[in-house]
Amino acid sequence: MKDIGFEKTDLDYAEPKLHKDIIDFYGEYRDFPAMDRTTHLGIALRFGTISIRECVQYAVKHNEVWLNELIWREFFMQILYHFPSVVHHCFKKKYENIVWRNDEKEFKAWCEGKTGYPIVDAGMRQLNETGFMHNRVRMITASFLTKHLLIDWRWGEAYFAGKLLDYDLAANNGNWQWAAGCGCDAAPYFRIFNPYEQTKKFDKDTQYIRKWLPEDYREEPIVEHTKARERALKAYKEALAE
Repeated sequence: MKDIGFEKTDLDYAEPKLHKDIIDFYGEYRDFPAMDRTTHLGIALRFGTISIRECVQYAVKHNEVWLNELIWREFFMQILYHFPSVVHHCFKKKYENIVWRNDEKEFKAWCEGKTGYPIVDAGMRQLNETGFMHNRVRMITASFLTKHLLIDWRWGEAYFAGKLLDYDLAANNGNWQWAAGCGCDAAPYFRIFNPYEQTKKFDKDTQYIRKWLPEDYREEPIVEHTKARERALKAYKEALAE
């Protein structure tokens, strides 16, 4: 195994299984990070230690929402195969005109979970400590970096690539471009997640936030939401007008 770059570690990985009690109710609970009701099969799918066909066969019979997520995963693989340029470039070429701010101090604050937005900071600290982040929170943190801070999606994609245990190039790239609005989906660029509203919807009792942030958490927001949103909309409009 060493010949291909793998080394034995002290980490213990359980045999991957289809947790039917989670999959059957995936659509109802998947967006609530404190509940931790996702399959955690990302690593197994990445390394092929569980059959994608087995997953699809079960999903077809029991949960359409989970089936759609598996389809997205395969779709991004096809995008990467047929359009390999997406590794380094926006699928929608006009979005290369965006003038990113790329503030290194703000990027560092995002990486360390010190943006002053609790749901964002909780997600980044979960990632840094465990190599995993709940999918709903991945969307929130990615949207925050690309829209609130106007930092190039490639910076965030690379950071996730270095931290995620379930890292998969096609999925990571596709989802980051989705968040930035420059990917192959039809979602409008003006989709900008409001971290406060996302918290109300998916972590209203702040259980997830309190789990990952220390009791003495007192970070001040590094940017004001409304102003950041307006700045992002302006930058995107100007880029697409060229």
